[in-house]
Amino acid sequence: MACRISELVVDVADPDRLAAFWSEVLGYVELGREDDGSIEIGPPGVGFGSPQPTLVLSPGSDPRPGKLRLHIDVNATDRDQDAELERLLALGARRVDVGRTGTENRHVLADPEGNEFCLLHTRLKPL
Repeated sequence: MACRISELVVDVADPDRLAAFWSEVLGYVELGREDDGSIEIGPPGVGFGSPQPTLVLSPGSDPRPGKLRLHIDVNATDRDQDAELERLLALGARRVDVGRTGTENRHVLADPEGNEFCLLHTRLKPL
């Protein structure tokens, strides 16, 4: 038996703001809050232990915006990449210039706190 990822934990300055943003991006719902201010979000009706990992937004005293050593890649499930890009920008994501040529099949974006993530080209089937 192998391991699988159950949670991704990201230190953030404002867990409420980022939980709202990532819930809209991923179609997740709030699963719970911890006494330390952490908020866990995940797939509705399934929660922790589902095939998709949950995301824990944990208050950090020194969150570092920019490229994380581990970052999130997302793929649209119900629209093409251009339409999904527009949706993410409307939610508060912003484009990040990392010196790309513009011919790549991914967009580098930042969430409202500046944490970089990528919108990939391939459309995935919804779970």
